[in-house]
Amino acid sequence: MNFIKNNLANAFTLGNLFSGCVGIVHLISGDYQTTAICIIISLVLDFFDGFIARAMNSSSNLGGQLDSLADMVSFGFLPGITMFVALEHLTFSGLPEFMPWIKYLGFIITLFSCLRLAIFNLDDDQKYYFKGLNTPSNTILIFGLFYAFKETGAFSFLFENEIYLLILTIVSSWLLISPIKMIAMKFKSKQLKDNYPKLALLIGGILILLIFKTVGIPLVIIYYILISLIFQKQLK
Repeated sequence: MNFIKNNLANAFTLGNLFSGCVGIVHLISGDYQTTAICIIISLVLDFFDGFIARAMNSSSNLGGQLDSLADMVSFGFLPGITMFVALEHLTFSGLPEFMPWIKYLGFIITLFSCLRLAIFNLDDDQKYYFKGLNTPSNTILIFGLFYAFKETGAFSFLFENEIYLLILTIVSSWLLISPIKMIAMKFKSKQLKDNYPKLALLIGGILILLIFKTVGIPLVIIYYILISLIFQKQLK
């Protein structure tokens, strides 16, 4: 029983990693719906591995390392692959011959995701807020935009212009390591005034999804960033 108790959270973390790997394979092959399902599974497992570790008092240094390594694939490599695929689909007509190599710049997101995870592991202050956009949210933003484009044609102005995609890559990468405080769904107290940012995020996010459906997925992350900016002084 001790073995199960000590390793159940790690099993969830490895499940996150496995789901991320499967999602990447299907993303490359063009099966974006399966990738979307894999991201959802990874998000759920990533949430519950920490929850289980705390509930069963089985947190360990091994678990912390596994969590970052799994996130690097599911929420670091996967959004980089997403941008690579998005740039690869552009024809680059009329541009110099070297321009098709620009698609590899999509992996800048992967590099900064790695940097963000390393910084997070060394920062003890980020208990009730995130400093910079967390990697799961960034993955939802990047893949959510791409998925909405493929499913509904939304955000075509982004995915039909390599310059805009590169700007998105740079902005996304900067947000990962930015000093901006971002809301974390961890409750320091039960007082309502201390949880206004979280309530605003939760209510607003649900409304956006109900109104915009698939297109609303990346919009929720944009809303998350804006709400975090508004409540900067309360995040501590």
